[in-house]
Amino acid sequence: MQWTNPQERRKFGQTRRKQLGRQQHHELHPKTRPASALELMERSMRGRVPALVKLKYELMAESPFAYFRGAAPVMAADLAVIPNTGIVSQLCGDAHVRNLGAFAAPDGRLVFDINDFDETIRGPFEWDLKRMAASLVLAGRAAGHKEGSARKAVEACIERYAAQMRDFARMPHLEVGRFQVHRLGLARPVHAALLKAERATPLHTLEQLTEPLSAEPGAPRRFKEAKPMLTRVSAAQARAVLASLVPYRAVLEPQRQHLLSLYRPIDVAFKVVGTGSVGLRDYCIYLEGNGPADPLFLQIKEEAASAYAPYLADAQPAHHDGQRVADGQRAMQVQTDPFLGWTHIGTRSFLVRQLNDHKGSIDIEDLARGGLAAYAEVCGELLARGHARSGDPLVISGYLGAGDGFAEALGKFGSLCADQTEKDWEDLRRSRKVQHKP
Repeated sequence: MQWTNPQERRKFGQTRRKQLGRQQHHELHPKTRPASALELMERSMRGRVPALVKLKYELMAESPFAYFRGAAPVMAADLAVIPNTGIVSQLCGDAHVRNLGAFAAPDGRLVFDINDFDETIRGPFEWDLKRMAASLVLAGRAAGHKEGSARKAVEACIERYAAQMRDFARMPHLEVGRFQVHRLGLARPVHAALLKAERATPLHTLEQLTEPLSAEPGAPRRFKEAKPMLTRVSAAQARAVLASLVPYRAVLEPQRQHLLSLYRPIDVAFKVVGTGSVGLRDYCIYLEGNGPADPLFLQIKEEAASAYAPYLADAQPAHHDGQRVADGQRAMQVQTDPFLGWTHIGTRSFLVRQLNDHKGSIDIEDLARGGLAAYAEVCGELLARGHARSGDPLVISGYLGAGDGFAEALGKFGSLCADQTEKDWEDLRRSRKVQHKP
């Protein structure tokens, strides 16, 4: 790899403005999509569990923001038909206000960061910012904010991103790699997520997801059914899921392999999670370590190709989408789940991680009143850190410069994209896919 000096890298970022001016990022051209939103969504359902496809459409039909959460393939298509900077970093891929949350770091401390990487891929850095901008407007509308307030929150997010990227451009690379965000205490929604995470202990998950086999004290436990969200699997399915722990164990660090060896599997269930992932195969394994009071829950989550992959000429087909997600997560996060890994069941790729271990996310209600703008700044700073860790902050900051034209353009884009999302949501509600919805 050829080393380039800082001045040349910054200059390269500045030259990208000739390809796409910073004020041009407001553009959105949904009429140039390769297919309708409904058709794009239908294509993304191929290979999913047929019985759960209707459930995903129903969840998406609940609100414009719920639709947005499940419609990453639609936004990928929208972003692909407008110009981009060509400045590449690792993308979260599904950057929206509810895909940031609290979780336990390997040393047990609670941290707050981006925590969903199903769509992660290397691509133009601004694609994450544009998805976050649209989500802030949609979430702001849902939380009762006026349009001007929601757009100001987008601008606050992008301005914070740009300011933090300028700081990263001046810092030693090693400091960027371990930078800790200190703005978290200023945002009330983050406090709410951290409180939820504090309560989400393995023992709490044990009470929520399992039940004793008998009324006798100390009776063994198993997953309790709550169809369609949590379903017990057949013995053959359980054996296949447990067999996937063998290749998974091989990708863990030796100390994690040892820790996993101290736990024995007790039960396996199928769990429906999120909105975008509904219909993909998602299994939970309940393991027990040092007695009944030492549970461990692993999630084995099917990963399909990133929605952005068809639109990136340089994207290489992922040999293993579970590994793609794990690698993208490690690239962007400072602290990562110690049990993060990947495996396969048959020909399908799966991500492996802990389930609900001190995890907590925000709710839209948390963004009411004064919470939106402060939270937007946290979003901007965390995205800047993820992009700086996986890309080149000198190039990105060289492109962004010191002006506010980019932030204003993203504010306009957020409103336009939110408007289009609402139209697409209405089309879904009128379609036969959710024909019984009022």
